[in-house]
Amino acid sequence: MASQFAPEHRKPILVAPDESLTGSVVLGATIGNILEFYDFGTYTFFAIQIGQAFFPASDPFASLMLSLGTFGAGFVTRPIGAIALGSYSDRVGRRPAMTASFAMMSAAILALAVTPSYETIGIGAPLLAIFARLVQGFALGGEVGPTTAYLMEAAPAEARGLAVSFQPASQQIAATAGALVGEILSLAMTSEALDAYGWRIAFLLGAGTLPFGLWLRSALPETLHRPEASAPVVESAKRLRAVRRMASLGLVILASCTIFTYITEYMTTYALNTLQVSAPLAFATTLVSNAVGIGAALLGGWLADRAGRRHIMIWPQVTALLMTYPVFWWIVESRSAIALLGGLGALTFIGTVPYSAFYVSMAEGLPKNIRGGAFATIYAFAIAIFGGTAQPIVTWLIHVTGNALAPAWYMLVASAAGFCAMLMMPETAPPRIQSAAHKRSPS
Repeated sequence: MASQFAPEHRKPILVAPDESLTGSVVLGATIGNILEFYDFGTYTFFAIQIGQAFFPASDPFASLMLSLGTFGAGFVTRPIGAIALGSYSDRVGRRPAMTASFAMMSAAILALAVTPSYETIGIGAPLLAIFARLVQGFALGGEVGPTTAYLMEAAPAEARGLAVSFQPASQQIAATAGALVGEILSLAMTSEALDAYGWRIAFLLGAGTLPFGLWLRSALPETLHRPEASAPVVESAKRLRAVRRMASLGLVILASCTIFTYITEYMTTYALNTLQVSAPLAFATTLVSNAVGIGAALLGGWLADRAGRRHIMIWPQVTALLMTYPVFWWIVESRSAIALLGGLGALTFIGTVPYSAFYVSMAEGLPKNIRGGAFATIYAFAIAIFGGTAQPIVTWLIHVTGNALAPAWYMLVASAAGFCAMLMMPETAPPRIQSAAHKRSPS
């Protein structure tokens, strides 16, 4: 990597950035994220049913843990995909890397949807399910980095925060769509039909986006070779140290982010399995939480373009830290719709805002020639280590302690670590935004 930081003697070429991002460009760039988190969200919503189909066991806890373990298997190959597809995006282009990733993940979700049950083909069922998750993990590993780099590079400097915020917003859109599908299926089908084949319908709906997504991505303009505004000349060694620092802080913040995300995505299973509420209320919990997350993600990016990156990371994170335990205590004690929908919705809204500012800050802090690969690799390792284990850990904690507040404990630890890393993040906003934010701040 060090050779990539050799001094450059070429004079910077100044080219005016695009005035705006069209809706088709944003959708084309983020449709892979939409499918990714639709699939991931759908899997967690139907983790109990998938466990019964592929991992039947006399103990329901064992069946659920095997199902969640298969969910986590997809994280094992994420770092491999991040290195392969991320570096490919830095060498060849963002568009071909994003297109390859989308094609592979679509094929994997289709394979999972049509895999016969254990009762039909025996041990082949869980093996095929695990293989599909491994392929999808490889594809997803190379999705987020190139997409984030693409959105940042395609946007004007003063709107990068809002542009990049479509990355986390697309995740929330997908999770909302998955929860909405789950809600509709739970209302329209009997519990027996939902267990038998309802979850397959949800996956097939996601796989149906393949032709549309490939068409959108094939029409995207390339941003890799588009010149950027000149940056101050920095010694190679200092640049390398800065990138290493950004990578270390980014790993901690992304770990915090993914634990927060996957615990909130787990709330449908948590509400059904631990709180014993009705299926429509359980699906509605995640639906409402994800729906407010869409607005929070876009708000975070919009605010980062006006107040700078660090302020929008730090203060909402403090608020989320203070809210976490009281919200979960309210949910566990009351087990009411207002607590599940209102309390979790408010926590998700506040907790999502800081991460849009972080996404653009990290993308800005990485040199363009390694931006896609570095972002993808850091993200993939954070997700693989902490995302793939979040839900099994929470399930295990609830099981061994018998305490329904276990998710709050894990979320608090993760959020506190993320907050400490945010305090050490440099401000990467363009000088005009930093200057405007300084003028607006009280003296």
